[in-house]
Amino acid sequence: MRRGDVLAVASQSGPTVTFFDAVTHEQLDVLEVTAEPHELCFDPVRRVVYCTSAYRSGYYGDNAGRGREVTVIDADTRRIVDVLDLAPEHGPHGLALDTRRHRLYVSVEAGDSRPGGVVVIDTRTRRTVGRIDTMAPGPHWFAITPDGLSGYATNKEAPYVSAVGLDGDGDGLHRIEVPGSEGLAVTPDGAHVCVAAPKGDFGKPPAAPPGIRVIDTATNAVVRTVPTEHLVFPVHVTSTGLLLAGELVVDTSEGVSALGGHDFGRLSVFAAGTYEPLGGVGVGRFPLTITSSPDGSRAYVSAVASSTVSVVDLTSRELLDTLHVDRRGEPGAHGLAYIPAPGDGTRGG
Repeated sequence: MRRGDVLAVASQSGPTVTFFDAVTHEQLDVLEVTAEPHELCFDPVRRVVYCTSAYRSGYYGDNAGRGREVTVIDADTRRIVDVLDLAPEHGPHGLALDTRRHRLYVSVEAGDSRPGGVVVIDTRTRRTVGRIDTMAPGPHWFAITPDGLSGYATNKEAPYVSAVGLDGDGDGLHRIEVPGSEGLAVTPDGAHVCVAAPKGDFGKPPAAPPGIRVIDTATNAVVRTVPTEHLVFPVHVTSTGLLLAGELVVDTSEGVSALGGHDFGRLSVFAAGTYEPLGGVGVGRFPLTITSSPDGSRAYVSAVASSTVSVVDLTSRELLDTLHVDRRGEPGAHGLAYIPAPGDGTRGG
């Protein structure tokens, strides 16, 4: 972490992206964007932030129509420089960036004539240059290996994770059996993909014991399950290899709605490589996204029901601060992007 670093936070019902000083936590700017911003992704080469707008209102499984936009935001002026219309694709959500190949991958939901998939955008021209089918109705999160050769999409409805090749036309789809899935993250060495499963079925017991399925990227097989006490939505792996999981704590005493009945959640921390539990810390209600500082010293956990971001020291596993993000209803804080200060030679054309 260093002076000038910024944290960007999307608020679904804002609909806004709020920028905070990552060191002092001072609010710097609030930018209005297209309805229902979900995920954020920082491009260090072009110093822009990509923001998906998945729905016109609502959320997965309960919405008033699917969006089709990716907003491009200048990370330093904090102004919109472009809005990419992905039509006829819709429901854009997950984002993954390959800076070496100048590719942005965006997960999209199934349409009348095509299954769900991943749209490929050339970051130099901001034009769609390809599409990869994942053979599932609702691929939601997407991640790629560090070498940019393989991609993995989690599927809420389908009982598998979709693994696709990225060095050609997306041939070689593999279905990795997982009982419905939520967030995912790839380890820094590219050896493992860590997937939250089962999916969140609110108001009913989970389809399987909650935890994180660890997929070996060499074999595309689940090699172990890291158990958790509660259902997990967001998963993140830091630059130092720590595995972070956002556990949802639900009060079922009076029934649960999709965004109601959630108590304060928990950030659980697991050791690099071994995935042994190291402890955890309380965070906001319904943790939905996790990111970390480039040095791996701090975690940031957005909570959509309380519309907060918890700042956590990963060495002491202590809560350092809680950032509040404006909203105009439900849901609130969601996507996160850590933006290192300019001046390190990463600005591109």
